[in-house]
Amino acid sequence: MINVSDFNLPDWVHWIAQDHSGAWWGYQVEPLQNHHGWYENEVGKIIQLTVTTPNPEWETSLKKIK
Repeated sequence: MINVSDFNLPDWVHWIAQDHSGAWWGYQVEPLQNHHGWYENEVGKIIQLTVTTPNPEWETSLKKIK
């Protein structure tokens, strides 16, 4: 898990999640899961935050931060 306080997140980021490649993303609305990560279903905004070591348990990374 990343420490969100290490990032200057836009006010609209309410969710974070990691995908299978190790990339961390910030979402405005709760994302939906697909085979390799998460997607916003064309609702809300998304921003890439950072890339860390891929996590085989990326499916458990979704976290509401606001």
